[in-house]
Amino acid sequence: MTFSIVGFDPEAREWGVAVQSKFIGVGSVVPWAKAGVGAVATQAFANPTYGPDGLELLEQGKTAEETIQLLTEADDGKQDRQVGVVDARGNAATFTGDNCLDWAGGKTGKHYAAQGNILVSEETVEAMGSTFERTSGSLAERLLEALDAGQEAGGDSRGKQAAAIYVVKEKGGYLGANDRYIDLRVDEHPDPIKELIRVYRLHQLYFGHVKEENILTIEGEVREEIAQHLQRLGFLQGTDVNGDTLYEALTSFLHVENFEGRELERGKIDQEVLDYMKGK
Repeated sequence: MTFSIVGFDPEAREWGVAVQSKFIGVGSVVPWAKAGVGAVATQAFANPTYGPDGLELLEQGKTAEETIQLLTEADDGKQDRQVGVVDARGNAATFTGDNCLDWAGGKTGKHYAAQGNILVSEETVEAMGSTFERTSGSLAERLLEALDAGQEAGGDSRGKQAAAIYVVKEKGGYLGANDRYIDLRVDEHPDPIKELIRVYRLHQLYFGHVKEENILTIEGEVREEIAQHLQRLGFLQGTDVNGDTLYEALTSFLHVENFEGRELERGKIDQEVLDYMKGK
């Protein structure tokens, strides 16, 4: 009762998995990935060992196809399993056991494998594949758009509950300490994919890079707008909005909201921070 897409971005050197299911906490079971190695989605009557064992095989240099063959050959319950794999070079493979409940199947294309079981129809898998193929942007954005398109095409016949996205890249984690670039889960929600997309956008706001075209000078209307919202949010008291007072209040807001990564030199503000401030 799950559908997923495994993908690779050769330019950014990113591997990832996006998944949705009528299964609580699906992100704790299905997605596995390692930078420079590949990604695995294990589902249906999921065999959790397919994740670490699959990554170990990929790290040994096995292709996606070879990895699935070796995993399933060693598994007496393979006919109940479903798995999608993308290897270090972006080769993709998918497997659906004969005992997986209809509709069940998968599709592969350039740098992706899409699969699902207990779906309304095969249109879910087709929609995921075609959307990934034609969508531009980061790997995470393409995976999320593909997952959303799969839901719009029918999705899991039993409904919606949880969704997750997991993307890895070398030193992509917090402070470059690991490869866990994006690791987000919605464990129980009436519309988990939409909620996952909302959380992803927040993640990008907190941890994404400031775009040069979004840097605003704090003067005129921009200054007045910042002061108004800082007052409304309780960071700036009274009508004293001189330079030091305003910047102290803005710095306090940035730090309370964990926007240290978007803090700019005095006299500048990120448009995305200002937009967030307006909507808060």
